[in-house]
Amino acid sequence: MKHKTNWRDVPGVHIWATKVWWGINPKLFLSTGLLETVDALTPYITIWLSAQIINELSGGRNPDILWEWVILTVCITAGLKLLSEALYHWMTAVHALEWDYEDKLLADKMMDMDFAAVKSPETNDLRIAIRKFQMGNVYGFNKIHNWYISKIIGGITSVLGALVLTVSLFTQRVPDTAGKLIVLNSNCTSVLVIFTLLAGTIFSPWLSAKATAGYAKTWPYTNKYNRCLNTYASIGTKSKQAVDVRMYNQQNMAIEMLESSYSYPPNSPACKIMFGEIGPLKAASGAVSVLLVGISYVFVCLKAWAGAFGIGSVTQYVGAITNLCRGISELFGAIGDLPNNANYLYVIRQFMEIPNDMYQGSLPTEKRDDREYQVEFRDVSFKYPGSDNWALRHVNMRFRVGSRLAVVGMNGSGKTTFIKLLCRLYDPTEGQILLNGIDIRKYNYNDYMNIFSVVFQDFQLVALPLGQNVAASADYDRARAEDCLRKAGFGDRLDAMPAGLDTYLYKDLDKSGVEISGGEAQKIAIARALYKDAPFIILDEPTAALDPMAEAEIYSKFNDIAGDKTAIYISHRLSSCKFCDEIAVFHEGAVIQQGTHAQLVADETGKYYELWHTQAQYYTGETA
Repeated sequence: MKHKTNWRDVPGVHIWATKVWWGINPKLFLSTGLLETVDALTPYITIWLSAQIINELSGGRNPDILWEWVILTVCITAGLKLLSEALYHWMTAVHALEWDYEDKLLADKMMDMDFAAVKSPETNDLRIAIRKFQMGNVYGFNKIHNWYISKIIGGITSVLGALVLTVSLFTQRVPDTAGKLIVLNSNCTSVLVIFTLLAGTIFSPWLSAKATAGYAKTWPYTNKYNRCLNTYASIGTKSKQAVDVRMYNQQNMAIEMLESSYSYPPNSPACKIMFGEIGPLKAASGAVSVLLVGISYVFVCLKAWAGAFGIGSVTQYVGAITNLCRGISELFGAIGDLPNNANYLYVIRQFMEIPNDMYQGSLPTEKRDDREYQVEFRDVSFKYPGSDNWALRHVNMRFRVGSRLAVVGMNGSGKTTFIKLLCRLYDPTEGQILLNGIDIRKYNYNDYMNIFSVVFQDFQLVALPLGQNVAASADYDRARAEDCLRKAGFGDRLDAMPAGLDTYLYKDLDKSGVEISGGEAQKIAIARALYKDAPFIILDEPTAALDPMAEAEIYSKFNDIAGDKTAIYISHRLSSCKFCDEIAVFHEGAVIQQGTHAQLVADETGKYYELWHTQAQYYTGETA
């Protein structure tokens, strides 16, 4: 994933990023560019006006002319300041959400990505790298407009403004009576001064860029600290960890981890880079800048001393040359820093260009009023991406429409993998999954997903109003949402909620939000599945944290409200699924038994019999 910086690639990756960022909000560039243009021109206008006033004071001293220059200077300066402030506040307002823009860009990519790609180790590595860059420095998309656009536009404007004001410095000649100082009229002298100023102006930002590049060498030593800071800095605020933190004083572990991973203790590698490489380069860059100012002062003052121009022009030329050097320095400094920013952009472009390999299909899924959908697994085998082990192997099964299917087995037997393939979160490595006799890969992906409602074992609710959680939408049918909650057994709790469906869950976004128990959360998740009203409804061990009796009660109730839907229940506790029409027993990635509870428990040599009696002893006192 580490990209070796190549100058030939640097412009291309920045052009790509600029197009992406411009597409998000062009005002990020426009506000910065206009502000920098005004701020870069303002000093030159002020310098020139000041020079006119000083020249008049040291020359003709005409009061009328002086008043004209003073009034003009005040009006123009005030106008430019007002314009600059207005542009600054506009830019600030536009830039306020720039980090949110980047987060949304990454989140949108994650939502658009194949589920297999989302879960791949390569994607996770890229996400960690992006997070590292976000935490460790200010490089990335926002640096394009905050720094490069700013410095390049400001630098170019400064250079052009300075050239206009400094051309006459080299064209105005000292009198022939200036003695030895007449050498200042020589073209060689002018060329030497210009060359020295340009060389120093370029050399100073080059040293600064080298120093900045040195920061990248510290990143390997700061990674652990950044990860620890991200993980442990807010450990006491995470609701699910708060109790454990207090009971076991886990904050002490966090503090020790942060202290032990600190990046800059004395004599550490990162500290040596900062003081041994970055510090001297930064100091040298500053020294060259000061030397340039000194050279410009000497040259301008000598020409003024020799009589080439008045004292007011000294102010003009010294100010113009100083700003010219600063403008060129900023321009080349920004250009020299581009490779450092490219290191980040290479990573994020690699993330943004992760391809979607899953075929999206084109056939519409049948909209059947009779809900007669038939699903068949035909010799299906599956390996998770990056794994050499088979999660499922040669699975063959078919479910009847409108039936209740239980999928049981020990942890790790392949039950959840079976559901992920059925819902087409992954495609089979081998074999086919058929819907009404057609390979599911041929159906339009979104159409196919819409025929399933799933309550996963690690289902999530969000800190938004209850009704939005049920409908998974901000706009929803309130009567339908309430009906689904009551069917799921949440009616009494709903009646007690202060704002009904508009009550916020949790307190993350609203201090009046309510905390809900695990059982209540499960009922809301079931109501969400009912609200979608899909032909297939699946419970994937969402009640694993409950005792078997409570789990069986929820499954039994859900069996009543599922109606004519095809329902699939997944559990490693067999007692919860006795009522199902058919039970499929998974073991080590294969379906080893299939039948009704009575049929399977009668087979004393089968896995189901073994599991049933092993679990039954905990509730009946009998031994297997």
